[in-house]
Amino acid sequence: MAAQEEECKGNVKAQLAKLFEVSLKVTVPNEADVDPLIAACTGKFGDYQCNNAMGLWSKIKGKGTQFRGPPAVGEAIKNNLPTSEIIDSCSVAGPGFVNVVLSKNWMAKSIQMMLIEGIDTWAPQPPVKTAVVDFSSPNIAKEMHVGHLRSTIIGDTLARMLEFSKVKVLRRNHVGDWGTQFGMLIEFLFEKFPNFEDATETAIGDLQAFYKASKQRFDSDPAFKERAQQAVVRLQGGDEKYRRAWAQICEISRTEFHKVYQRLGVHLEEKGESFYNPYIPGVIEGLTKQGLVEESQGARVIFIDGINIPLIVVKSDGGFNYASTDLAALWYRLNEEKAEWIIYVTDVGQQQHFDMVFKAAKRAGWLPQGDNYPKASHVGFGLVLGEDGKRFRTRNTEVVRLVDLLDEAKNRSKAALIERGKGEEWTEEEIESTADAVGYGAVK
Repeated sequence: MAAQEEECKGNVKAQLAKLFEVSLKVTVPNEADVDPLIAACTGKFGDYQCNNAMGLWSKIKGKGTQFRGPPAVGEAIKNNLPTSEIIDSCSVAGPGFVNVVLSKNWMAKSIQMMLIEGIDTWAPQPPVKTAVVDFSSPNIAKEMHVGHLRSTIIGDTLARMLEFSKVKVLRRNHVGDWGTQFGMLIEFLFEKFPNFEDATETAIGDLQAFYKASKQRFDSDPAFKERAQQAVVRLQGGDEKYRRAWAQICEISRTEFHKVYQRLGVHLEEKGESFYNPYIPGVIEGLTKQGLVEESQGARVIFIDGINIPLIVVKSDGGFNYASTDLAALWYRLNEEKAEWIIYVTDVGQQQHFDMVFKAAKRAGWLPQGDNYPKASHVGFGLVLGEDGKRFRTRNTEVVRLVDLLDEAKNRSKAALIERGKGEEWTEEEIESTADAVGYGAVK
């Protein structure tokens, strides 16, 4: 029992569950797989309670049992508990609820040991060694805006929690660095900067404006549109000049993203859409051989039970899409990175998409049925809306740049510190670091 207590020392509920598990096996030896139902007490009778008696009674009555109702089952559960320094006293209330009062001596001793050994010894121990947290993931050539803030901060928080619990976390920035928009961006770059390799961040200036100007050109000039479409083909075909221009645009974007991550103290490793691109054909071929991929209106799709739209994995023009990339990324994370838990942090608008991708992966046998590991989870958060009440989109509205928002928060917090007379008391360094912590912390 001591070893079991050691295993979940920061989790009182889990430690009590281990004790009640022993009692339940003795109380109802003929009932298999009875999980202890432990909950915090809401009344004045104790700290925790075990709520198995009523459920067990409904299973065993009529089977020639010695018990005469739920209270008697509760009494037996209480009496069969192994002795433990955790419990001060137990009582049975109502229809068999077993109330537990924790030992004050044990609580004091536990907290003292935690202070000596360090709080990380109380970290929960998930049954996984490696996890992927896929978060932030902005699009190349577009500014990060306030809508990216939630994914970045929630994802970083989940990664830190798992790291605290001794899980190896692969923090993945699945940036949008591939796709048809690069044709128009590259052509526009060639047009504005004939020696495009000299095009620095300063020369291009505001990436957002550059993106919008290239989009306007694409929409209004048919000849430019045709060149842009050809550029996509050349880029995807590996043309050296186009690859270099693409890399140039990605690098300028990365510099911008880094300014945000640096201010937030967030660390990520980039593996964008382009990274998974080479894996897509093999993954689709594998799924086709399994009989999962079917033809539908010229496209190749996977049908998902209970969902009336299929998951399109190859578009009718033969091109790949988000689903193709996400399936390839999921395959890679499971097979190459050996992740046992893959967590995607995006807004709730993408919930159905991920639900379909995960169900396709279960059909393919990549993930087990049910809630077992390895597993994939989507952590959705509410949409960030603009003043018009519609979803914040980088493409067509003037959105607040994230760097400006963060700088404003820091400047206001610095001004408040100086207003309170800290300018005379503290060094410049102390004011700067406090303004950082308070300003960025408030945004988080």
